[in-house]
Amino acid sequence: MRIRRSVVALVFWASLTSVCAQEIPVDYSLGENYSDRHKYSTVLSIESATKGETVLIRTYYGGFPLRPKGHFIEVYDADLNLRADFNYKQAGDHMVDGFVKNGQLYLLELRYDINSEAYSYIVHQSPISEFNFTERRLLSIPSKEVINPLAVNKYSRNFGNGFSTATHFNDERSAFAITVHHREGREQKYRVFLFGTDLKKRLEYNFTEAIEEKNYAFENIEVSRDLSSLYLMGKAYFKKRRSDLKERRFQYELVKISASGHKTQEFVDAGRFPESLKPILVNNNLKVVGFYADRKDNRYNGLVYFNLDANSLDVRSKKYNPFSDQFMLDKFGREVDAEIKNLIFKSVHITPDENILFSAEEYFVTKGEDISSGGTQITDRYHYNDIVLAKLDALGNMAWARNINKTEVTQGDASYASYTAYGHGENMYFFINSGENPQKLSNERILFKQGFSRNPNMFVIKVDASGDLSYKKLVDDKELRLPVMVSRPLIDNTGDKLLFYAKRGTKKQMLQVTVN
Repeated sequence: MRIRRSVVALVFWASLTSVCAQEIPVDYSLGENYSDRHKYSTVLSIESATKGETVLIRTYYGGFPLRPKGHFIEVYDADLNLRADFNYKQAGDHMVDGFVKNGQLYLLELRYDINSEAYSYIVHQSPISEFNFTERRLLSIPSKEVINPLAVNKYSRNFGNGFSTATHFNDERSAFAITVHHREGREQKYRVFLFGTDLKKRLEYNFTEAIEEKNYAFENIEVSRDLSSLYLMGKAYFKKRRSDLKERRFQYELVKISASGHKTQEFVDAGRFPESLKPILVNNNLKVVGFYADRKDNRYNGLVYFNLDANSLDVRSKKYNPFSDQFMLDKFGREVDAEIKNLIFKSVHITPDENILFSAEEYFVTKGEDISSGGTQITDRYHYNDIVLAKLDALGNMAWARNINKTEVTQGDASYASYTAYGHGENMYFFINSGENPQKLSNERILFKQGFSRNPNMFVIKVDASGDLSYKKLVDDKELRLPVMVSRPLIDNTGDKLLFYAKRGTKKQMLQVTVN
């Protein structure tokens, strides 16, 4: 393993009136550069195991056009050395996720069985010490086969194809929920399941009665520590056209499911429209944070906070915090009539004083032309732009909100785009890929631009307890000649470490980052 380097940086940022010196307490180390037999692959999951080991699961592709051929599994030791690998020649119909529990590796697949005319969730299980996979059925749902059974885009859902299912892990990855929206004859059914990562079923609930008037597209979950209660947050779409044109077609709702049934809390206030909400359990207190707009077109005006009773879901208190002038200056400079749109919730960190730090990203999809194959094809382009970071105190009052200007677009593997956020104490750290030097927009603002290129650079941005920002190029192309999958790390909160995977073509390397 190569020698670790510490990062000490000159700081320049929009909130500072002069250049000053400040230390960013982040170290990194690089593993060996290995050859790889699978040129085309994507990361399915990266998981921690016993004795500091890391298990990386990749889906690899072949043929023309490219299609999944199998899964390649790598095991790295605590010093980033490749200890073992295994080629699992099982592509699967729809491989959903992978996770590790008690020395066992589990791969979760959604498979259609033509003979039984049903979709089944299949678990592929093997000990990490000696790979030997077996299969078992987790659950099965009768249905006709559809083109796209996985609700992979949770922000733009299609409820009319006859079968739609999604899997949501909690932040701790101790449990996962499976939602299934399907037809049974002429009737629509909605079922919810909760499993621990030990694969024990904790809850099974028929949610069909609730979808008579609304379709639910859940975006994230929270689970009680004993796995007896499941909280699902998302959009509830009204099936019938609403008579009041001032009303939206959907509203955000929190659904609690337990052995005693389900309860629902709607987030509806006159003249205010909550957006991109996230439920958080903090010492058995249920809080919801996110954004709000003052009209129905998703133009965000500030931050919203709700304090709920974890059992009844009754709202105990709420706060609407409009964006500050400093935030608007960060994001837009002196532009007038600017709009804040398309924010997708990304991360949350609870500080030792129970302050809440949460971040979101400006994400949207456009259409473009692709001529790489010789002809012109219309393709989707995925945009990962500005980062919004906010700090609320334990009562929901906004301490500050900041904007990090960033622009990225990709048509392929999104692992190299977007960012990873990590909270440490009262500080927040962001890891992004960017070009050689951020672009200076004005005296107040700079912009991080496209990072996945032939000259990859990984930057770290620190936001301290007061909301002051500093940044530094952490790793450049002189030391690491491979682009980093910056949005798909393994995060070790107990050791304050993040493990990133770098890959291009037939070369691969591990990067470990430590926050001191």
